[in-house]
Amino acid sequence: MNASYIDFIANKLGVKHWRVENCIQLLEEGATVPFISRYRKEATGTMTDVEVAETNFHYQRFLELDKRKEAVLKSIEEQQKLTPELKELIDACTELQRLEDIYLPFRPKRRTRASIAREKGLEPLAQKMQALQVADVYSEAAKFVKDGVADVEEALQGARDIIAEQISENLEIREELRSYYSRSGVLKTKVSKGKEEEGEKYADYFSYSAGIARMPSHRLLAVLRAVNEKILTVKIETDPQISLKIINRIFYRGQKYPNKQLFEQLQLAQEDSLTRLLDSSIENEILKAAKYKADLEAVKVFGENLKQLLLAAPVGQKTTMAIDPGFRTGCKVVCLDRQGNLLYHDVIYPHPPVNQKMEAMSKITDMVEKYQIEVIAIGNGTAARETEGFIRRLGFSQQIKIYSVSEDGASIYSASETARQEFPDEDVTVRGAVSIGRRLMDPLAELVKIDPKSLGVGQYQHDVDQSLLKEKLDEVVEYCVNTVGVNLNTASSHLLSHVSGIGPVLASNIVAYRTGNGAFTSRKQLAEVPRLGQKAFQMAAGFLRIPDAANPLDNSAVHPERYALVEKMAEDAGCKVAELIGNTGRIDSIPLEDYVGAGVGLPTLEDIVQELKKPGRDPREAAKDFEFSSEISSLEDLKEGMQLPGIVTNLTAFGAFVDIGIKQNGLIHISNMGQKFVRNASDVLKLHQQITVSVIGVDLKRQRIQLRLVE
Repeated sequence: MNASYIDFIANKLGVKHWRVENCIQLLEEGATVPFISRYRKEATGTMTDVEVAETNFHYQRFLELDKRKEAVLKSIEEQQKLTPELKELIDACTELQRLEDIYLPFRPKRRTRASIAREKGLEPLAQKMQALQVADVYSEAAKFVKDGVADVEEALQGARDIIAEQISENLEIREELRSYYSRSGVLKTKVSKGKEEEGEKYADYFSYSAGIARMPSHRLLAVLRAVNEKILTVKIETDPQISLKIINRIFYRGQKYPNKQLFEQLQLAQEDSLTRLLDSSIENEILKAAKYKADLEAVKVFGENLKQLLLAAPVGQKTTMAIDPGFRTGCKVVCLDRQGNLLYHDVIYPHPPVNQKMEAMSKITDMVEKYQIEVIAIGNGTAARETEGFIRRLGFSQQIKIYSVSEDGASIYSASETARQEFPDEDVTVRGAVSIGRRLMDPLAELVKIDPKSLGVGQYQHDVDQSLLKEKLDEVVEYCVNTVGVNLNTASSHLLSHVSGIGPVLASNIVAYRTGNGAFTSRKQLAEVPRLGQKAFQMAAGFLRIPDAANPLDNSAVHPERYALVEKMAEDAGCKVAELIGNTGRIDSIPLEDYVGAGVGLPTLEDIVQELKKPGRDPREAAKDFEFSSEISSLEDLKEGMQLPGIVTNLTAFGAFVDIGIKQNGLIHISNMGQKFVRNASDVLKLHQQITVSVIGVDLKRQRIQLRLVE
C-alpha cells in the first residue's frame, strides 16, 4: 500500500508505522479484524480491536481513493495534460477532497462564461491582465474587439470571467478558504415562509446561529433533517473581506499592481469569483464535511449502544415463560425449553376490557408447573406494568425471577423471513413472544436476527449515511459475536454468519451439515463442510465452541494452530491437556518465556494461559431482575422530587433516555449526570443499566420528563 497511506493511519492512531503496515498486510491477505486482534498480536504489536478496526476503516477508504485516482489520471492523460509533477501530486493525495481540487481544472465542464470567453479569443487578454503586464487596460482590450466581441466592456468582462474561473480552480485558494470557513463559518437558519406550524418540532431552530466548528453533531443533524423537509433554509456566513484577502494574497503573491485600472479589473474578477463560484461551492463542501463528521459521531453512538445491547447479560439456558402484554387483544404467553424451543403457547386476558383474571391466573400457574418455568420475561410495551403486577401477585411455589425485556424490534422479527422459517405454522404474535423470551436467555443470539436500526438504540439513524451506518453496525455485531464465541452445535445460521471468516453461505452450509450428520464432535470436522476452505477455517475456528468435545481445547478460545503448543506445555508439566485446563496452580507455574518462538510471543502465550484457566468463559455479566416503583403508572402520577428506579434504554450525545415504568421515557441531560462536567452520556451510563433517578420536570402537554441521575 502507498507509503503515504501508512503514514496517515499511523499518525491518526498514534502508533508505529510497522504495526500499521503489518496489519494492512494481514487485511490484504484476507484476515478479519477479530482474527487479527485476537490471534496476530505479535504481528501488530498488540493493536487493540478498536485500532485494527480503525485501520481497516481507513484501508477501505484508501482502496476507494485509489480507484478514483486511476480514473482521474486516465482522464488527464487522455487530455494529454499529465505531467510527472502532476502525477506525483495525485499519487501523494490521502484525501478525496484534495484529489478533486487537483482535478478541478481538468474536469470536463458544460459551457461556462469562461469557456464562452475563450471561444471568443479572449484568453490572451486574460493572461496578460493576470500576469500584470498591461499598461493601459482599455487600449489592450480594444485590440480584442472583433466579430463576437461588441466592445471594450465585453472584452474586459470575458477576461474577468476567465480569471474568475482560474481563481476558483486554484488548489491553494480552495484549501485555505475551506480552512477559514471551517474555523470561522457561522451556520444560520431561517424558517421557510408558511412552515411555522408544520415545523413546530423544529421551533428551536427557526432562527438559530452557531459556529460550524463547535456545533454539536445532534443539532446539525436536526437542522439538516429540517432542511430536507423544506422547513428551514440554511446558510454558512463568513466575512467576505477576509476571503478576498486570502484570494489576493495567494493569487498575486504580494506583487504590486502597475496601475489603478488593472487593479480595479482584477478586484472585480476576484469578487466575482468569490460570490459567483467559490462561496456556494466551499459552503457546500463545509456542510458536507460537517455532515460527515456528525454522521461519524452519530454512528459511533449507535455502535456503542448496539455493543452494549448485544453484550447485555443473559440469564442463560433456563426454561422460560415469555409474555407479550396487551389489553384488548390479551397477553400472548409462550413457554420455551432451555434451548429456546417453543413448547406451548396460549393467550390470557387478565386486564380490561375482557378481564378474565381468574382464568388467566389458573393458566399461568398450570404452565409454570407443567413446564418447570425458571424465569419469566415480560415485554415492556403496552400493558407491561399491569401484566408485571398481575404476575408478581400470583405467588408461585418456587422462586421464579421476573424480568422486563425490551420489545424493540420484536414485531420486525416476527414478520421476517427468518421468523417464518423458524415458525412456519405460528402467527406473528407467537413469534414476537418467542423473541422476547429468547432475548432474555441470550440477547446476542436473538438480536442478531433483527436489523439493528429497529432496536431503538440509535440517534438520527435515518439521517446519517446509510452505508457508513451499515458498515459500523456490521463491525459491532462481528465484534460482539466473536468476543462471546459461538456454540457450533446450537447456533442459528444468522449467528454463525457473523463469525469471523464465515458469512451467510458458509453459515447455511454448516447448519445443513449439522442437520444431515448430527452434532459436531471436533473442530476438524469443519473441513467436511462444503466450500469451507483452509482460510475460512483459520479465520473462524478459534471463535467456535464445541461443549463436551473429545479435545477440551475445542471448547475454548485457543486456536487450533496452537494446540501443539498447549500439548507441549501439558507434557512439560507432567499431565494431559484435560488435567491442565482449570488447574490454576499448574498453569501459573508454566515458564512462558520457554515457549516464545516464531510467531508466538508473550501476548499470545498470556492469552492462552488465561483461556486455560477459564476456557470458553462468557465475558458478559449475569442478568439482574428489576422492579419499577409501584407509586406511579402514568405521566400524571409524577411529581418533582420523586426518586424512582429506572433502566437506561438509549444513550445519545446529549443525554440518556430512561424507562421508569410508564409509557413515556424520561431524559437525563448530560448536565444532570453529576457534579463533574460530562462530555458524553456513555462516559457515565451503560445501556440497560439499572439506576435511580430524581424527577426534576414534567411537561404534560409535550409528554416530556426531565430527570436527574441520583449518585
